[in-house]
Order: sequence, then structure tokens, then C-alpha cells
Amino acid sequence: DTHLHSSYSFDAGFFGNTLPPDVAYRFARGEEVTSSTGERVKLVRPLDFLVVADHAEYFGMSELMAKGDPVLMEDEVTARWYKMRRGTKEESMQAFYEGVESVSTAKNLVKNPAMQRTAWDMTLEYAEQFNEPGKFTSIIGWEWSALPNGNNLHRVVMLRDGADRAKQIIPFSAFDSQDPEDLWDSLQKYEDKTGGRALAIAHNGNWGTGLMFGLEKIKGGKIDSTYAENRARWEPVYEVTQIKGDSETHPVLSPNDEFADFGTWDKGDIGGRNVITEDMLPGQYARSALLRGLQQEAKLGTNPFKFGLVGSSDAHTSLATTREDNYFGKNPASEPAADRWDHVFMEGEKEGTTYYNWETLASGLAAAWTRENTRDSIWDAFKRREVYATTGSRILVRVFGGWDFTADEVERHDFAERGYKGGVPMGGDLKNAPEGKAPTLLIRALRDPDNANLDRIQIVKGWVNARGKSEERIYDVACSDGRAIAERRCAKPVGSTVNTADASYTNTIGDPLLTAHWKDPDFDPDQRAFYYVRVLEIPKPSWQAHDVSRYGVKMSDEVP
Repeated sequence: DTHLHSSYSFDAGFFGNTLPPDVAYRFARGEEVTSSTGERVKLVRPLDFLVVADHAEYFGMSELMAKGDPVLMEDEVTARWYKMRRGTKEESMQAFYEGVESVSTAKNLVKNPAMQRTAWDMTLEYAEQFNEPGKFTSIIGWEWSALPNGNNLHRVVMLRDGADRAKQIIPFSAFDSQDPEDLWDSLQKYEDKTGGRALAIAHNGNWGTGLMFGLEKIKGGKIDSTYAENRARWEPVYEVTQIKGDSETHPVLSPNDEFADFGTWDKGDIGGRNVITEDMLPGQYARSALLRGLQQEAKLGTNPFKFGLVGSSDAHTSLATTREDNYFGKNPASEPAADRWDHVFMEGEKEGTTYYNWETLASGLAAAWTRENTRDSIWDAFKRREVYATTGSRILVRVFGGWDFTADEVERHDFAERGYKGGVPMGGDLKNAPEGKAPTLLIRALRDPDNANLDRIQIVKGWVNARGKSEERIYDVACSDGRAIAERRCAKPVGSTVNTADASYTNTIGDPLLTAHWKDPDFDPDQRAFYYVRVLEIPKPSWQAHDVSRYGVKMSDEVP
């Protein structure tokens, strides 16, 4: 999980999170901990790596308030917020909204840098304490939470380095600038000063008004070659799925994709200041951004939106949980309870822009192919884009692209070795097509051993035609249960074994392993194109179905 918040995040603390970064690491490593609401919790299987990505804005202030640290009294605003937080619920929320509004307008109301320095130093101490190369990796990072007028431009900064380099800086925040170009400049300064390495992960583009992959700069004017080069350098991956909805694509953008309407959040931006309209959608979703990137590359010479995909939780509970059958929600108030489904997640200012807890996803996770479970190896995998996203399950997916792969190679014991020697892995480039050759992909997908069988493997292709118009196409390349492929799709649905009454299912359909050798039948060497693989599980009960079964509650018909 590369996007988890602890009690050091301003909003998480106000939401009732009492668990600092050390508890987040202990939980991720597989230890049993006690949640902010008093529940005993433990992962079924530990994680391999974790980024505690607390907000840089008012970093650590909530934790200092919880402890009643005397440093709070040194600043007029924090002294007042401290008293309000200990007052009525209405007073506490008023303090929280004042803080959020100041982030949105980039006006830092607190003039005591010692608070951020103290919290950052403690964060680094925790990261070093729990980093165990080869077994569990704590990756140092933070969230830059730019929020201009409710538009989500957030990035998680992920360092390759240890505390010796990270302590030489204080996290760059939205108070320093709300422009991602200034964030990239700050990362360059970090590398120049420390000799370290950094990258940024843009996330959750679905919750905005199209600015995440917009064609205009924040300061005004169209994006240019310098912007494209800098974004391509600093942002090699994108967080495509998380609790606040899925950002792969949208039914309006991909009307021929029967799976496009998954976890769709398209009412309004953060706080519902703006209603999302159809013209905003291309700037909010990964697939349309990849298509835009191809178009911009033809104009600018560099593709600004050339990224790999990861998922992460964005949980504000210090608990990285993504299982449908044991989902712990976004905030402590949405941890397991009979009525949590109907709680307001975020109340919108404009009519129809309010989101509810039942709309959240038990998602997601980031997977990286590395030889070692260490900071440098994992960071390097992100940099070269040899990563992938899941919506919570730990499906194993491996992909190689080349010009000469044969069908038997995907079944060989030395599949990966041959993949690296004969082509490029996920995140790589295929260039200079030999005469008469088309891209060939080797794909292996293995189910999560604690989860559902697999339904199918799909390839999503996007390209720009001779008129400069972007196009997309989906190919089903492996179907479970021996189903045939007709007109690029599995000839019939996989079916369903789900019993919603007791939130159960069986793995009597689907396959535990699917493989594919696929050659693009529509390849044109004069067109730039991208390919990515999408693996689907068989149907299984949602976290809402598990809550219905567990608590015996009745939910409205719109709840999935």
C-alpha cells in the first residue's frame, strides 16, 4: 500500500484516528493491533511494503492535539483549534473545516514550523525502526495535497532513500504551492541537495473536474514540451483505484466496455463545490489520459501521460485493509458497524454531489516485480513502471511484450527468463517493428490463493488514427472454463455462485490460472499505441453484502 494515512494526518486525526505510524507499520507487517474504535485487527496475510503517506499540510498537528502537546499553545490558531477539538462535535468539525478551507486556498494559518519538523523526524524514526530489508520494507513518503477550489491534484511522494537523506528536508506542501510543476522542482532540489531519488504518484483523478490530466497548466497556458518532459520524469505511475472509487475509465468514455461502470464516482469534486460534467471526464481517468498522452506526444515530442498503474487504499485508519469480507473503511467512523453503509462520506455543497459510505470500494493494492524486498529495488520497479494495480485481491500478473514470442513460451518453466531476454516486461516500450511483425504479449495470471478464481484476461489497446483521433478496443484473450472467444469477447459470461443471503460463493467456476499468447491482429506500424492487461475475477460478494449478512441490516436497492 503506497497511500496510507495515520494519526499524523490532519484530517485523519479529526476523524478519530488515534494510531500513529508505528501502529500502521506493525499492522502491515502482520501484527495484531487495536483499531481506533477498539477492535482487535490483524491481516490475513502481511503486506510486503508500505508508504505511510501523511498529508504535508499541518503535518503531525492532529497527533500533537491528541497528546495535548504544549507546543500548540505557542500559536494562536492551534491553541484555538485544540480547545475546539475538545469541545462539542460541532466545534470540532468547525475547526476541521477551517483547516480544510485553508488547504484549499493555500493559506497556512499556523506559523510554527517546529510542529512539522517534530512530526517529520518522528515519522522517519518509525520508518527506520520497522524497515527490515528482505522481509518488510517501509518506504518514506508523504502526500502533497493540493486542492485548488476543490480540485484533487494530490500526489504521493515516494523516496528511494533512508532517514539520513530524508531528514535534510521538510515535506513540500500545498502551502508552498498548489502547482505540480513546483512540486517537481522541489523534488529536483531534494535530489540535488541530498543525492537521493524521488518520484510522485498522482492519485484519484476521478474526484475532480478534469484537471488531473488537463491540457492546461495550473498557472495558465497550454502544456508544452518542458511540462511533458518533467511530468514523464517525475510521475512514472498513477494510482488508478482506491477507496474513493475507480479511475480506470468511465461508461461515457468507454461505451463498448461492459466493465467500465465499476466504482464510478462522478457526482462532484471534493466537497461538491463543482458538479462533474461530461466534458471534464477525459481529464479524470487513466485510459483517456493514456490516449491524450499519445496525442500530445505527436505535438510535443514527449508523452506527458505515459504511466504504469498501481492501486492503494488511501485509508485514514492506519489500517491497510482491502478485503471485501473484512473491510475497515476509509475513516474510523466507517469501521465495521451495522449502520455504516448509510453514513455520509462527504457532504457536497451542490445538489446531488454528496457521497455515502456504501459507495466506497475495498480497494486497492500496488504490486511491483522486484528481485528484492528493499527500498531501492521497489522504488526502481516503480520508476521503470514494472508495477500493476489491483482492486484489493492479491492476483499475480506477469506480462512480457516482444516481436517473436511463440505460443509455447507462456507455459515454459523459464517463462520469465525468456520474457526478459526476448522482449520487455510490463511498463516497457516496443519500438522499431520488424517488417511484417506485430506486438506479441505473453501473459500469466494466478488467482489470489485466499480469494476468487479468475474469469478472464483482457487486453485494452488504445491508439491515435491517421486523423489524430483516439480510439480504443478490448480483446478477451483467455476465458476460464474452456469458454470460446467470439468477436474478441468470451462467448458467454462466467456465471455466478454468489449467495447474497449469507455472503458466500464457491470456486466451482473460473480457473485458478489463466495464460495467454496474443498477437495484435490489427497492428499498424505507423500508429503509436498502448496496451495494458486487465484480469477479472469471478463474481464474489461485496463488502456491503458481508455487512448485510453479518449485521442483518436492510440496505437500499442502489447498494451493490
